[in-house]
Amino acid sequence: MMIDAVVAFFILGIVCQLLGAKLSFPDGLYKTLSMFLMIAIGLKGGLALQAHVDSSLLTMSLVVIAFGLTLPLLAYPLLRYFGQLDKINAGAVAAHYGSVSVATYAVAVALLEAGNISYEAYFPLFVVLLEMPAILVGLMLAKGNLKIVNGEFIKKELIANQSILLMLGGLAIGYMGGASVQKLSPMFIDLFSGVLALFLLKMGIVAAEQLSTLKKNSMFLISFAILMPMIGGLAGTGLGLVMGLSAGGVALMAVLGASASYIAVPAAMKESLPEANAGMSITASLGITFPFNVLIGVPFFIALGSYLVQ
Repeated sequence: MMIDAVVAFFILGIVCQLLGAKLSFPDGLYKTLSMFLMIAIGLKGGLALQAHVDSSLLTMSLVVIAFGLTLPLLAYPLLRYFGQLDKINAGAVAAHYGSVSVATYAVAVALLEAGNISYEAYFPLFVVLLEMPAILVGLMLAKGNLKIVNGEFIKKELIANQSILLMLGGLAIGYMGGASVQKLSPMFIDLFSGVLALFLLKMGIVAAEQLSTLKKNSMFLISFAILMPMIGGLAGTGLGLVMGLSAGGVALMAVLGASASYIAVPAAMKESLPEANAGMSITASLGITFPFNVLIGVPFFIALGSYLVQ
């Protein structure tokens, strides 16, 4: 059985942690790799976007935002009534599953490119658009209103959000930079897979660490963290087909629906819902859903997209 080399580094990270190997990363390297991936995704999207801008992009963007608003509404009843979570924690976890994982998206892009499967150039824009809607819905579900969303929240979590700024900034630079962006290719394009492999090695270690924290509601949490990506992924598949996307585009829309945030949303929830159990949310999204998607979900949705769009 063949496995993509990039994904194999994620497995290596898990194995190292489970065997007790003391594999430590230099301080700040994880954040540096994360920043690199966000900029690279934006630049690659901006370069490809130069020849693919049309009036339909605005309509598709609005549809994607609506998708992001809907996903936590699907997750919330499962958490509330099957998991017996209180409103605060159900809303917080639901927000994680309505937002996206940049790393999961990066893995999907790497696998699509390795398989020579084309996809629409504007997907980095969709990644940016899906960062925030779920946070707003999650807060509304947890608190019953959006009074908590004030000017300071919007400034900190939307305008000054690192993920949004780096990807959107990279997208703009790639789009407007013209031929001058090509001189950045050796750094951000050619090295993309290598940096992603190193990032996934670290993520494998972190994911294995999170698994050890499973205690209360562990069986439900595991079940939910596997079922919800499938629900979101199949919904994304259907949306991609309705939007008339390519096989790669359908797969990426599915991956965006299946992924769960473990960077932007935890930070927002810590600020706005400090009473929520952050460990539960991060264990589900990073310890269970992320490995599931990398090893099973992403390959499945790529195969499904290729099968449905001939």
